[in-house]
Amino acid sequence: MKTLLWLDDCRDPMKNDWMTFSCIGNNCEVVWVKTYRGFVEYIEQNGMPDGINFDHDIENFHITKSTYVEKTGMTCALWLVDYCMDNNVELPKWYTHSANPVGKKNIDRLLTNFMKR
Repeated sequence: MKTLLWLDDCRDPMKNDWMTFSCIGNNCEVVWVKTYRGFVEYIEQNGMPDGINFDHDIENFHITKSTYVEKTGMTCALWLVDYCMDNNVELPKWYTHSANPVGKKNIDRLLTNFMKR
């Protein structure tokens, strides 16, 4: 069975017809990760899934009161590109289901350009 890595901090892929956005269809095992760390750890421990669905706005947090760090779906996509290059692995199918139009465009542009190389 194919595996879909679903990156989203809020949207449960199994509710409200979100699986209609799956890049590999509905007949798959869904692994729902909500953070950058969960995304990276899943791929490092399990290898590349058959498909990845990206949300852009996944987590915001503070390191200290004066230092703000944001990890987004774009951060995950950048890590994924590096992972593919470092491990000589092909990029899986993907879809960006984010409601953030600029974030969606940036993720799609990065991954499309990487595939053209």
